Amino acid sequence: MQKRDFSMIYTLFSPSEGKRAGGSSANLSEEHLLFGLADRGPILDAYNRLVNGQDQDAVLALFGLKKAEDARAYIADLYSAPTMPAVERYDGVAYDYLDYPSLDTEASAYLQERLVIFSNLFGPLRGGDLIPTYKVKQGNTVGDIAPERYYKDAFNAALDALIGDGEILDLRAGYYDKFFKPSRPVTTMKFMKEGKVVSHWAKAYRGIVLRHLSQQRYETVDALLASQIPGLACREILEKKGKREAVFDIL
Repeated sequence: MQKRDFSMIYTLFSPSEGKRAGGSSANLSEEHLLFGLADRGPILDAYNRLVNGQDQDAVLALFGLKKAEDARAYIADLYSAPTMPAVERYDGVAYDYLDYPSLDTEASAYLQERLVIFSNLFGPLRGGDLIPTYKVKQGNTVGDIAPERYYKDAFNAALDALIGDGEILDLRAGYYDKFFKPSRPVTTMKFMKEGKVVSHWAKAYRGIVLRHLSQQRYETVDALLASQIPGLACREILEKKGKREAVFDIL
C-alpha cells in the first residue's frame, strides 16, 4: 500500500480490558507487528505456556477473572489464532466513543499508522497491527515477566526513533506511562466537569478527541487544541517540565 502523507502527530493510547473475539486476518507475523516478533518471543511464549497449561488458577489470576467459563474465550494458541487490527480488537469505553467502524477510509488509515496503543501483552502497537484476542489484567506479570519493564527496555529507544521529530499527544492512563518515556515534550489532556476532574469518564473523552483528530488530521497539536472538539472547550494550557497539559471543560 502506498504510504499516505499524514500529519506528524503520534497519539499514545491505552488498551482496554475488553476484547472483541474472532478475526478474519492472518496469524501473528513479523510484517504486521510494530518492531516484529523476535523481541516479544519470551513474553509471548510465557503467556502461551501458561494459558494452554493445566493450572487453571494461574490462568484465572493472569486474566483477572473468577470463573472458568469467563476465561474460555481467551484460551487459544497465540500464534495460530485469528487476528484483527489492534484498534478494532479493543472493546471498552474509549473505543466505544472512538467508534472506529464508522470512520471513513482516510480516518481509519490515519489511526492504523499514527495511533500507538500500549498492550499489557504485546507492548507498543500501531492501530493497524494485527493481533489475536488475549487477556492480561493490568499490572499482572506474565510468568515472571513484568510487561511494562520488559517493553520499556526492549522498545523505548526504537519507539523514540520512530516518532522522531513528530509531536506527541499522550492520552494514556497513568499506568501506561511505565511502558514508554518519550525523550521529547508531550501534550496531555485533563477533563473537568463542574470544577472537578473526571476519572472514569475521561476514557470517553479520550475516545472523542481521538475520533476528532482522525477525522480532521491536524498537522500540529496546537491546531487540535484550537479546534472545536465535540462536547469540550479548552480552558487553559499549563506548561510543565517535559510536557504541556491542556485542561478541558466538559460542556
